[in-house]
Amino acid sequence: MPDGSSTAHLYRPKLLAVLQEGYSVAALKADALAALTVAVVALPLSMAFAIASGVSPERGLVTTVVGGFLVSAVGGSRYQIGGPAGAFIVLVAATVTKYGIDGLLLTVLLSGFLLVLVGLTRLGSLIRHIPHAVTVGFTFGIAIIILASQLKDLGGLTLAGPEPGLLLPKLLVLAAGLPTLNSAALGLGLGVTALIFAQRRWRPNWPGMLLAVILASLVAALTHLPVETIASRFGALPHGLPRPALPPMNGALIVTLLPVALSFTLLGGVESLLSAKVADGMTGRKHRSNMELVAQGIANIGSALFGGIAVTGTIARTATNVRAGARSPLSGMMHALFVLLFMLIAAPLAGFIPLSALAGVLVVVCWNMAEKAEFARLLRSGPSAVILLATFGLTLLRDLTTGIIAGCALAALLWLLRPKAATP
Repeated sequence: MPDGSSTAHLYRPKLLAVLQEGYSVAALKADALAALTVAVVALPLSMAFAIASGVSPERGLVTTVVGGFLVSAVGGSRYQIGGPAGAFIVLVAATVTKYGIDGLLLTVLLSGFLLVLVGLTRLGSLIRHIPHAVTVGFTFGIAIIILASQLKDLGGLTLAGPEPGLLLPKLLVLAAGLPTLNSAALGLGLGVTALIFAQRRWRPNWPGMLLAVILASLVAALTHLPVETIASRFGALPHGLPRPALPPMNGALIVTLLPVALSFTLLGGVESLLSAKVADGMTGRKHRSNMELVAQGIANIGSALFGGIAVTGTIARTATNVRAGARSPLSGMMHALFVLLFMLIAAPLAGFIPLSALAGVLVVVCWNMAEKAEFARLLRSGPSAVILLATFGLTLLRDLTTGIIAGCALAALLWLLRPKAATP
């Protein structure tokens, strides 16, 4: 069977290639099982990522349903799973804080159009050449920032004022709130984290995140623990998708948000192509990078129209999809439909979930996101260490965009200043 290398340049969704090759009942069964497995993983993560991003949990579910369906339906990878991702938490939270929900939706919409443009102009290969040290540096920095953002809910802290966005002021405010620590919330959150790690060691095929969240919700409800839940903070989740609508916009606002949308575009392109590359490595197939970027753009446009947040390819869920035996993009499409079924039937149950339990889930996400061994290896690699630390430090102290731009610029400078090989 060809691996797809000869057609990697085409603008044709992988779904069409699969259907033209012939799609069997056995493949449908395999895709359905993989879809259910991924949906079980996606449910708690979608809500956790949304809450951590400063928006209500249903926006994360909407992103998974609309964005996840479109990524698989028109994407350039057979196995890519799209949806909200931890890497976007920092950008989304900062955008909501500064521009509100309407500003976020317009930013996601603009980034969708930009991703389509990047794909159509065949710039996907440039995104794929971002230095490895830059990728590891900003990913490690994002993991630390997300972890810090979860400390309030993990410990059930009550703060005297708003939580700052920058890391160092945030830690100072959190430290001042330590006297309000809620031991019940902390116990639930750390229990969820410990249970997920234990499950991965002893029962790796079980849906540890979902089981841990369900158990924490049952304990909190049955024992009437004084902890904040999704329902107490956000109210009931809706039974289905909202009506599509364009966010408010005008020329001045678009110009203002364009730099932010560029940041979304850059991060979305990097994450999506990294995820597709991981799937390639696991399966021996080749994705269509420019078609994938076009699909990610379409998915972000669709997500924004339905009130969702940023969509990107998700490495962990894509890898889960492959390991669960997926055969085609239909698995990703069905995973989105399974999440929609949950919204239609069981949305009220999500109200019982303690916020500290979702914070415990994100502690695990942060641990997995930070490439610790690779970070340590690059620290011993001369010029790569300089690029790594510059990207990492600026991502922590300033913002993600500054970290990526500075890291890439430094990598280019070091490449230009490298010793030239002597000519005979």
